Amino acid sequence: MSAQPVVPQETPTCEGSTAEAHQERPDGGIWEHPWFFLGLILLGTILVAGFFVARIADL
Repeated sequence: MSAQPVVPQETPTCEGSTAEAHQERPDGGIWEHPWFFLGLILLGTILVAGFFVARIADL
């Protein structure tokens, strides 16, 4: 057997490859940019509250 076993989570060596194996960053999904989504939620709540304030002020 000439091929060495590959450790789990490691990239196996291939012929002609010049890259080193590296750890991949886990996907953060929606939590990748929490301040952006928090800002969208706050903007939405301010708009809805503003709508009701405007209706009350119109009475």
